[in-house]
Amino acid sequence: MDSLVVVDAANVVGSVPDGWWRDRRGAAERLRDALPGCAEAGLPGLVEPPLELLLVVEGAARGVASVPGVRVVSADGSGDDTIVRLVAEEGAGRDCLVVTADRGLRERVQALGARVTGPRAVWGGRGRSGAP
Repeated sequence: MDSLVVVDAANVVGSVPDGWWRDRRGAAERLRDALPGCAEAGLPGLVEPPLELLLVVEGAARGVASVPGVRVVSADGSGDDTIVRLVAEEGAGRDCLVVTADRGLRERVQALGARVTGPRAVWGGRGRSGAP
């Protein structure tokens, strides 16, 4: 079974102070557009392909469309609660990695058996312009 990677869009977008707050939906779309490379190549040292990649969006970013390799899930309420639900439902019995720097969320998903990593795993430590 493919590994599951769940990306906390709000947290990852917020990790680079590039004016994302002026266009939250556009920022989520830019993140989404950077992720197909991760879906194809994996996240070196963390997850090898094949993998299923979920991007969880909330608030003004709700409704961002999925693209090949990245399924976008719009949270009805709290993005964190949606991520926890996805880990519990879709991550059960498989390798599951959550990308977030949110300490509270990290604790919640680790309690369910998921591994966690920070935003640099998808941004490559280079900011948005150099994202994979």
